[in-house]
Amino acid sequence: MNIDLLRRLCETPGVPGHEHRVRDLIKSEIEGLFDEVTTDPMGSLLCRRNSRKKPKKGDPKKVMLLCHMDEIGFLVSHVTDKGFVHVQPVGGFDARNLFSRRVLVSTDDGDYKGVMNPGGKPIHISSPEERKKVPEPKDFVVDLGLGDSTKDLIKVGDMVTMDEPMIEIGEKVVSKALDNRIACWLGIEAIKALGKSKHECEIHVAFTCQEEVGLRGARTASFAIKPDIGLGIDVTLACDTPGVPEQDRTTVQGEGFGLHVKDSSFIADRDLVKEIEALAQKEEISYQRTMLAAGGQDGAAAQQAAAGAKAVGIVVGTRYIHTVTEMIHKSDLQAALDILAAYLKKA
Repeated sequence: MNIDLLRRLCETPGVPGHEHRVRDLIKSEIEGLFDEVTTDPMGSLLCRRNSRKKPKKGDPKKVMLLCHMDEIGFLVSHVTDKGFVHVQPVGGFDARNLFSRRVLVSTDDGDYKGVMNPGGKPIHISSPEERKKVPEPKDFVVDLGLGDSTKDLIKVGDMVTMDEPMIEIGEKVVSKALDNRIACWLGIEAIKALGKSKHECEIHVAFTCQEEVGLRGARTASFAIKPDIGLGIDVTLACDTPGVPEQDRTTVQGEGFGLHVKDSSFIADRDLVKEIEALAQKEEISYQRTMLAAGGQDGAAAQQAAAGAKAVGIVVGTRYIHTVTEMIHKSDLQAALDILAAYLKKA
């Protein structure tokens, strides 16, 4: 398992609208894997691998993997004369996870380390009632330690990301931005796994932008490609942890990839679900069916593009999602890779 690639993907900053560094990293990793690679006007990286075997009838079926590049983060909204940086979130944050975080502010001229805390009094001088209040994301500010010179370095619109390294603990990987650099990793490694296989389908891997703010890049990419089959590659919840009712756990880590059949953005194609399920059983790949009551993913954009497509999600259960401690089980990631490679070889 190419953990080094996953580490580099996770540790590269890239919030919605600022995916350029992640895109450049992916481009350097996929050299020679595709027949055509282009960047669309929104910034998504569109990669096509032609059919390697003449279909039995008609044109090759277009199979599209949608792998979003962006991570949740912030954009600078204001810099005070004293050097405090105010931000606006791009993506969904639970403010309880933002206290006392180390962050990276990325500008055109370089990166600056800083710390993020909410405005207000520390514990020593605050009242019990004040300590009960949970700030909103907009109440947090970034301090770069540079005082009034900050205003000369940081501009409105600069990117702010969490600054945490990836680590391995036991059979798990922990990092910020596993949502959704896991999908970028799978999009690359699945094509590598194909090798010289003679697949009939025309494979499109779209490394999309701005998913965390509404599947934006996936919509334009899917409209351009008009796939027959859309595979939304993403993470999903693994709430197999204390304090969560069994019916809400979504996935259990170590029990295989998630075959995602529903969320609030789409309902998967029944026949496609059955086809992938049968393939997983035949190849002895561990899997679990998954559903979410809320949330969405790029597979929905493929399903609804142009005249429509069959779509399903291939997902990896992730604990502590949308935090800097996102955690996956390596065997679940391997299962996701195995089912993608098996499906693409036969599609």
